[in-house]
Formats: sequence, structure tokens, C-alpha cells
Amino acid sequence: MKTLKTYCLSFVSLVLVTTTFSQVRLPKLVSSGMILQRDANIKIWGWAAANENISINFINTDYNVTANSDGKWELQLPLLNAGGPYVMKINASNYIEINDILIGDVWLCSGQSNMAMAMSGVASTYPTDVAVSTNDRIRNFNVPREYEFNTPRTDLTSGEWMKANPTNVLKFSAAAYFFAAALYARNPTVPIGLIHSSYGGTPIHAWMSEKALKAFPETIAEIQLLKNPAYVNNIIQNDITLENNWDANLKNNDAGGVTKGNWTLNSTDTSTWATISVPFAVKRNIGSVWYKKDILVTNATTVSNPSTLQLGTLIDADSTYVNGRLVGFNRGQWTSRKYSVPANTLVVGKNTITVRLVSNSLNGGFTGNVYQLVGKDETIDVKGTWKYKVGYAAAALPAPVNLRLKPTALYNSMIEPLKNYAIKGAIWYQGEGNSGNKPSQYTIYLRSMIEDWRSLFNNPTMPFIYVQLPNYQAAVASPAESNWALLRESQLKTLAVPFTGMATTIDVGDPNNIHPVYKKPVGTRLALAAHRVAYGNDKIVSAGPMYKSMKIVGSTIELTFDTLGSLLKFKSSGGTPVGTHTNFAIAGSNKTFAWAQAKIEGNKVIVWNDAIPNPVAVRYAWGQNPAGEKLYNTEDLPASPFRTDSWIVGKQYFLINYN
Repeated sequence: MKTLKTYCLSFVSLVLVTTTFSQVRLPKLVSSGMILQRDANIKIWGWAAANENISINFINTDYNVTANSDGKWELQLPLLNAGGPYVMKINASNYIEINDILIGDVWLCSGQSNMAMAMSGVASTYPTDVAVSTNDRIRNFNVPREYEFNTPRTDLTSGEWMKANPTNVLKFSAAAYFFAAALYARNPTVPIGLIHSSYGGTPIHAWMSEKALKAFPETIAEIQLLKNPAYVNNIIQNDITLENNWDANLKNNDAGGVTKGNWTLNSTDTSTWATISVPFAVKRNIGSVWYKKDILVTNATTVSNPSTLQLGTLIDADSTYVNGRLVGFNRGQWTSRKYSVPANTLVVGKNTITVRLVSNSLNGGFTGNVYQLVGKDETIDVKGTWKYKVGYAAAALPAPVNLRLKPTALYNSMIEPLKNYAIKGAIWYQGEGNSGNKPSQYTIYLRSMIEDWRSLFNNPTMPFIYVQLPNYQAAVASPAESNWALLRESQLKTLAVPFTGMATTIDVGDPNNIHPVYKKPVGTRLALAAHRVAYGNDKIVSAGPMYKSMKIVGSTIELTFDTLGSLLKFKSSGGTPVGTHTNFAIAGSNKTFAWAQAKIEGNKVIVWNDAIPNPVAVRYAWGQNPAGEKLYNTEDLPASPFRTDSWIVGKQYFLINYN
């Protein structure tokens, strides 16, 4: 439920010892457990009484600074080598001691929901990685998810540095953690710090400053409007009222509600209910839909011990019952459902799982792959046939304004406050939120944002590594236009910006889930790109084959690739038969693409279709979810999707609202 935005910040000093009348205050990032950037101009800063003298001791060196008339102060430290732990002692009208400081490499990790996706959401996919995650030299700081329009903030409202271990790591971004683990594995002498600043469902302009957005006139008027707190509060209150009214209407009219038919009960008559196979493609049902499945428990120890019910990812909000007992609920679109079933909730024999699924504006559905009840001594598959019935078919809730999506919203509160903290570079996983609106222009925004952030951190060559969108949604039978393909192309074009790298993930997505759980290869590939861009290691093959040029040879098209010294190969995945090269499409002058055949010759791929004797263009992996074999190098890194044509695509289709 949306709540009224509070703009007053409540600052709490991060101190071990302080007097009642303490004056010196530090930003949240400058706190115990922090990792400072090696070989960089490190700044320690804060606030104090006007003109207050402050003494600082760090690594056997004493420093003295004086706050200015506004109470602001800062200290520039010399270049430092990787190492630690160290203690920093700050003396003024109060005393602050910052313990367990390491010197290493610090990376800003940002984007939308696929960067936000925590290790807790992939723990069942990577249980061993979680179990062995203890490492005091990999640390994470989660930036609070808030928005701001009026003035860029100077500090965060909360946050702390956490060391990697099986408990803490569940709160780390999964992509960021695997990135850090891969970096650390290659150079364990250098600690890795992660500043994780992400927010699900957000477009790129929310992460850009007002200065950067001056190049995009369509945002200027809105930015000025949003600086008025009364205007913003009116939006918030209106959204709250609309949602409360919608929820009340649903509650009053849901035929399965507890005050009506009470379909939570096992005794509910389902003889006339329809059937559906779970998981299933997204289904158009706005309002409430009730789903039921009977399962058979055979082991008494399953009954007498707690169990875990996993229900993939549900769209949108669910309330889940086992034998009439509520075991969990979640209002998060696409969030993985993993609910604890208390001991003695189950019985030996037949048990009923009931899910009330509510969607106020989106298609509803059961997506993802993991559907099971895990007991002490048995695991029960809960995929397959379920029964369902509509509780109430409601009108769609009018689209909320979603202030976090607005220009500058997140930059002001989640990026600007970080500017004094020296970092090695940034990793970025975002694009889904821009796929429905002129995806071909995404590269313009991304280039502008990279320049914007480099200016903020006063580092014009700051490494910027990003994820190219993965495969998602159903594969198509024939070559077709695709907004996601256009956005991937925009991301590919952004490699022209110096000191950038890209992790291609066209093979690790999920057709049923916009949040694929396969985050380990994402993090590993980001790290490979960082080794080249940030660490200058040209001996590592850091990316898959990159399209270089084309040549028409008779009735074929010859494609040449930059392979970084590696060999090309086709690789099948997802049960696709070997030899099915349906990721290549070819067209003649009529601009109509058809699937093609392909073969590898050295660093070239020869593409043809016998029905197209005079080909002029080729596209590779051009679609939402390209099927068939994909092109890789020897290191199993996939080629980026590409096209050789520059034909204007007629309509850039709006596919789905990812917000």
C-alpha cells in the first residue's frame, strides 16, 4: 500500500562513544565496516558546529580539519593500498570511532528489479553459494529505496555495511554478489565493497540528474512541477484513495471472501470449477481469482515438522492457504513465493492448497519454475492441474502515478548522496522499464547517464559495466519485430562509449519470469567485462563474439566476428536439437525476414536460405526470446544479438507495463 511521503530526514550519528551535546556527524556510508577505494582520492566528510576544529587519526597519521561557517568539513586522504582492517578516530566536541575499515575496490551497483533481486530470491537455485558465502572481505551497503524531487540530498536516511555470510548475503543483490565473488576469486588480496542502489520497475530517467535531463525537453516541465511538495502530496493522496476504493470494492464483491462463500476452506465445492495447468502463461483476469490443488502427503514426519511451500512467481498479489490456514501473502509483482508451513498444518493423506490471486491492473498468472512442497522427508510437486474460479471480475484500477518512476526521483535520493565516496566503477542492470517507450532511443539516455555519473564522481574514465537484457517471454514461430531486441541493440551501441563493458545474457533468461533466477552467470560475465575495462586485463576473454562486418557472397551472407582470439561454436540449450540454427534470419530487398541456415568457417558464419537467392540483410537472435542454437565462443560466452540492416522499424510495439 502506498503511504504518504515524508520529506524530513532523521539523521542518527554512527558513533561508538558520544557526548550529550555532540556536534560532529558523519554520512551513513562513512561507518564501521566500510571499504574505502584503494589508489584513489579518498574523501572523509561530515558536518559539525560552525568553525569547529576536528582531529582525525587514521593508519598512524594525525589530520586536522576545521568546519566552515556552514558546519561542513572534509578531509582528503592520501592514496592507500589494499589492506586492513583499520580504525579511524575522530575527536571534536564529541568522539567517534569507526572500526573494521578495509581498503579495496568499491563498486556502485544500480538499476531496477533484476539488480534489486536479492540472494534470498535465488537461494534455492544456488544453495551451495549461500552456504559458503562467509567472507569478511566482501561487504555490501544497501541504499534505502526512497525518492526526492525538491533538492538533491546530502545523506542517506539509513544503511550499514554488512559482511558476506550465509545470513547477511541473503540481503545482497544477487547479481552484485556474484560479481563481487568473481572479482575476489581472481584477486583475493583486494577486498570488494558493494554500494547497492536499485529500485524495481524504474526507467532510466529516474536515475538521472536535472542537469543531465536538460537534453530531454519532454522532462523539463514535469521536473519543475514535482519540486512543489503540495503537488506531490496531492498525487500521493489521490493514489491512496483510488487504491483503497478499489480494494474495498473487491472485498465487498468477492464471492470467495470469508464473509461470503469462504473459499479458503477445504470443504469448498469445486466440482464446477475450471481447470488450468500451472505454471501457465499470463491470463487476463483483473480482480480476484481463486485457485486450488489437492496434494497427497504420505509421510508422518512431513506433518509433524515445518515444511516449505514454493509457488514460483505470482502476478500480482496473493494470499495462500494450506488446509484453510493462511501461510503467506505477498503484494509484490513477480516476487518469488516461498512460504513456511507450520508443523501439523498438513495431514497424512489429502491436503488442499488454496491461492487467492488479485490483480488490479495487470494480467494475472502463475509464472516461474519452482512449484513444490518441501517436507522433512518428502518433496511434493505442485505443478500440473489446478482448479480455479473467478471471485470477482473488477474494472482495472486507474494507473497510479508511481512517483519513483519520475525524472530525477531516484538520482536525488539514491545517487547524489554517494558523490563524495570514491568508487572503482559502476555496474548497471536496467532497461526493462524503458522497453515499452522508444527503445531505440535508450542508448541516448544511457550515454547521458554515464556522463552524468562520471561527472558526479569526478572521474571521466570511471568504468561502467552493464547487463544486456536477457531472453524473456515465449519464442515466436517466425521472425518478428521486438522492443526488447531494439533495446538490446541500444545497449550494444553504447559500447562505443569509452571505458564501458557489457554482459550479454541472451541465454540465461526465463520465458515465464521477467526476473530470472540465473544471476550467477550475470555476475560472472559482469566481472569478466570489468577485468578488461577496469583492470586492463586483455589476456582474459571477457565477452562473446561481436559482429564486425558482412559480405554478400552469391546467395549467402558472410558474417565476420571479433572473437577476441577465441573460436566460434554453436551451442544448444533448453532441449533445442543440435543443428537448429533458427536464431539467424535473412531477408532480400523486400525486407521480409525468414529463418536461415548457418555454418561456421573460422571466425565467420555463413548464412543462407535457399528461397532467398539475393539476400541483403541478416539478423541474429532478434526477438523477445530467441529460440534454437546460439552462437558462442570457446569460453561459453554468447554472442550479442545484432542486425546488419538499419531499416526503420514501423511501430515500436508496447508489450507490457513492467512497472
